[in-house]
Parts: sequence; structure tokens; C-alpha cells
Amino acid sequence: MHAHAAPEQETAELGRLRAELARVFGIAELRPFQEQAICANLAGRDLLLVLPTGGGKSLCFQGPALVRRGLTLVVSPLIALMKDQVDGLRENGVAAAMLTSAQEPEERRAVHAALENGELRLLYVSPERLAVDGFVEHLVALGLAAIAIDEAHCISHWGHDFRPEYRQLGRLRQRAPGLPLHAYTATADERVRADIVTELGLADPLVIVAPCDRANLVYRVQPRRELSKQLREVLERHRGEAGIVYCISRKEVERVDAELRAAGYRSIAYHAGLSAEVRKRAQEAFSNERVDIVVATVAFGMGIDRTDVRFVVHAALPKGLEQYSQETGRAGRDGLTAECVLFHTGADYFSWKTLLERSHEEARAAGDEPDPSALAHSLERLGEMRDYASRFVCRHKQLVEHFGQTWNAEGGCEACDVCLGELAPAPDSTILAQKILSAVVRCQQRYGAAHVTDVLRGANTDAIRRAGHDRLSTYGLLSANSIAEVRAWIDQLVGQDLLRISGERYPILVVSPTGSEVLKREREVVLYALPVAQPKRARGTRAPSAEASAGSADLALFERLRALRRELARERAVPPYVIFNDRTLEQMAAQKPRSVEAFRAVKGVGDKKAADLGPAFLACIASAD
Repeated sequence: MHAHAAPEQETAELGRLRAELARVFGIAELRPFQEQAICANLAGRDLLLVLPTGGGKSLCFQGPALVRRGLTLVVSPLIALMKDQVDGLRENGVAAAMLTSAQEPEERRAVHAALENGELRLLYVSPERLAVDGFVEHLVALGLAAIAIDEAHCISHWGHDFRPEYRQLGRLRQRAPGLPLHAYTATADERVRADIVTELGLADPLVIVAPCDRANLVYRVQPRRELSKQLREVLERHRGEAGIVYCISRKEVERVDAELRAAGYRSIAYHAGLSAEVRKRAQEAFSNERVDIVVATVAFGMGIDRTDVRFVVHAALPKGLEQYSQETGRAGRDGLTAECVLFHTGADYFSWKTLLERSHEEARAAGDEPDPSALAHSLERLGEMRDYASRFVCRHKQLVEHFGQTWNAEGGCEACDVCLGELAPAPDSTILAQKILSAVVRCQQRYGAAHVTDVLRGANTDAIRRAGHDRLSTYGLLSANSIAEVRAWIDQLVGQDLLRISGERYPILVVSPTGSEVLKREREVVLYALPVAQPKRARGTRAPSAEASAGSADLALFERLRALRRELARERAVPPYVIFNDRTLEQMAAQKPRSVEAFRAVKGVGDKKAADLGPAFLACIASAD
């Protein structure tokens, strides 16, 4: 296998790399996990790095490529993701390119010529291109030095975004013997990590799992009642800011998008039912800040590098906490505060469960014989997602512990609805739970949440009269409460495993063994009322402030800098965040540099950008006086 670098050589290379990072990217310091990963990379050791979105994974393979002799190959699943990274590298003066099927023949020939001449530091390709006979071997002959595999969770059957074409990457060890392999991902539990190591054939890899908590994200979970109204409340807190709204179906995407556009929001739809060209235009419109909001199914997201997404809304329960973490992780990549809101009902769980089981049965009918453990694993992840939504425990704590890490913050996170005091315990929670559980029993555990809610509220419906449920002792016990309140309490009882959802054709409620203990007064329950307080802006006090916080920045100047950034991005045909991210603009708006030297000292400004962009930004800052 490959030989590791000597310690003194590694130290010298790290010193050179720090100087290059400062010169090229304007980055003066490395985070601890970045430094560990970069040292392993420079030493020629196999590596698996799990680092949350926004934690700086890309720098861990881009940085070493600046000082290492030879070519670094980067495997990436999406053209849009590759293009954004290559554009960003070129803007910083780094010799980088990509090879994709979407390029014109002339462009591909230019990339091949640059490869032959040894001019490139980084080459981005898809896993499919690596399958081309002789391609990897030719790169080895040209001086290939290291291989980085981005979004490495795609290789695992147990991952949330498995892609069959990633499995063939296991052959890289044989096709490029002696070269270090480095795998990078934002989310991977222990089983997925083990699968990545096995499938790639990583040899004695350094496995680094960074703390997964995203302190700048403010999490909120609410029962879905009137989605249009609830969604507008979130959007009004973020007027003119970038956000993503995830819906469960294509039909819902189109309905919500139409509503938002009719209400005057700059919105666009994205789902797998649209043509590739329409999807591409939607993604570019969002990346280039021509629209503020993308309404999408989960088909949208992995290729999105926009750093200033200020909110992510889920209009229904996602399939698992891994997906939820990945999708909410697209917010606040610049380290500034962002809001993540989940709207859900108990029916979401049953809808997903039905879809997963139907998909499993269809695969069996087609003769595929799917792995039964895969279905069980999917249902287990779905149950964990439901529990997260229904338990009123610090949201950050739940996510951290789900990924096998320890939560150490005393006194709560101060960045979720639970810890911010936006939820209040319902008075006499145990008695309230007993009333609901009793109604389920009186209905002979044969009805769903909607019917039980009608019974408890004393509704006068044909279904209730036909069943004789208007004569039950529980009829009308909660007539003073709204439908939304009663449904929210039922969802909470399901989340606490006091009620369970059963039924083949439609969901019905049944009392669990622990629910029976509540009825016998052997167990206490805490239920929460609907949100009692909703801030105008989502601001979590744990969120790390930028070197210049929004409070110290000149907001009028900040907006002028954003407008200049958009103009320059249009001229250069790149997304605005490739020019500078919001965090760098905030520092400019606070520090107001007057000289080239002061501008160069702003974090995120390297030598090339200082020379190319400095005059325009300095003029904009000077004109603000």
C-alpha cells in the first residue's frame, strides 16, 4: 500500500498548505477536524471524514491539492455540484476542471489537453465516467496522486441516498493501486460508515466523525393545520431571503408554488416529473438569486451549494432523521442563523409506511426479491422521525444523540422551539391523555384520529350517529378545544408510544401497553399545547456569530454589496455565492475596508479575488459614506 509521509515532511507540507489557503482562499485558520483530515490526506493515508454541511469538507481535499504534486481526482454525483465547485476554484485562481456528458466536445478536448500537459490540480468526474475502460489507468499514467469521493454515503445500501453507480467505486483500489482514497460525507451513522469503509476497500483509514450539531440552525416542529397560512408566517419572517420548501408529492409542490407566486413571492417548482431542462433552469434561477424560494420534492438539494439559505420548511414528515438532517443542513451554510420548520400530522407516518410497504411488494411481484431487512430498516427510520416530531425534548439534543454523539450543553440549546419556551405544557396533561385514550377504547380501537377527534369534540356527524358514538361517555369531553389542539395531542400520544397506528386499509388508533398504564393511573404524561410564542425572526443565541455580526454591519451597505455581487456574478456567468458568501459581505459591511490591504484582510478574500474584485467592492464601500 501507499507509504505515509515522514512527520517532518508532513509538518513542512502543512505549513506550506496554510500559506496557500491564506493566499488562495483568504482562510487564516483551520478548524480542528479539518486539520486532522488534511494531515491524513497529506500523509497519504486512507480517510473517511464525516463533517456536517457547512463544516468545510471541500477544503479538506481542495487544500492538499494546492501543495501536492500531481492530480487530485474528485468523484461527485451531480453535474451542478461539480460546476459550482469548479467555478469557485477558478474564481480563486486554482487550476480545476470537470469532465461530464453535458459538455460540448470542444470543451472536453480542452480538459483532456490540460490533463496531458499536467496543468490541472483538480479534476471532477461522475462515478459513471470512472467506469469507462482505461480512464482511471490513463489518469494514473498522467500523475494521479489522490482520489476524493464526495457524498460517500451514496455507496451504502443503508444510506439515505443510495446510488447503484457508486458501488462500482469499490474497484478503484485495484485500478489505482497504491493511491490514497479519501471519502467525505455530511451524514453517516455507524452502519453506513462501516459500509463505506468495506465497499471502498479503505486500508487502515483514519475515520473522523466531527460533532454533528449545527448550532446556527433554529429547529421548530408544529402540527400541520392550515399549511398555506402557516407557511406564509415563516416566509414573512424571511422576506427577500433564500429558502427551500419540501413537499411530499409533485402535486403538492405545484399547488404550493402556484399559491406562493400568486401571493407575490419569487418562487419556482422543482420535482422529478419535470424535464431535465426545466429542472436545470429552476436550479440555476435559485442559484443565481433570480428567485428566492424553491418548492420541491426530495429530488432537489444535493447539488445546491448556495450558502445563504435562511430557511428550510418541511410541509410533511420526512422519511428519516438522516434525510431531515441532510435537507435542513442546506440552510445556513455560511454559519449565520437559519430557521428549519417541520409541519406534520400523524397521517404522514402512515402515508410513508404504506408507500414503503407497497414499493417492497411491487419489487417482490416483479421478481426482485428485495431484502426484508431493508424494509424493516426503512420503517425503523420512519419511526425515529415520527418520534422526533412528537417528543418535546431539545431538538438539537435529539439529533446529536441519534447520530451516536453526546449532548453536553447545559440549560438547553436556546435554538429550538422547546428550549426557546415557544411551547407550554397543557394543564392537567395526564387527565387529558386519559380522556383521549379512553375515547379510543370506547370506539373499540377501530377508528382513526379524525373520528376520535370528532367524538371528543362532540361533533354532530352522520358517521358518529350511525356508530352510536354520540352516546359514549367520552362524547364531547374536549368540546372546548379546537380540532388542531386535539389532533396535536393525539400525535403526541403516538410519539410517546401511548397510542399506536394500526390497520391494513386505513390508519386506526389502538392503545399500547404503556397507554394502558396511563389509563390505570400508573404513569404520568406531559402533553404540550400548540405554540404559544412565535418570534418575528428566528434567532438562536447559541448560533456562532460571524466575525462581524448582523448587528454591527451596515445593513444598507450590505444590501448594496449583495446587488454588486449579483451584477458581477451575471457578468461572469457564475452563481453569486461563488463571488463571496454573505458572511464575507457582512464583514465588509461592518469593517468598511478602505485600502487593498484592508480588503485583502477580510476573511474569504484571497489574492486573486482581491486583485480582480477589490476595486469594484472598495468603490461600493467608499460610495456609502
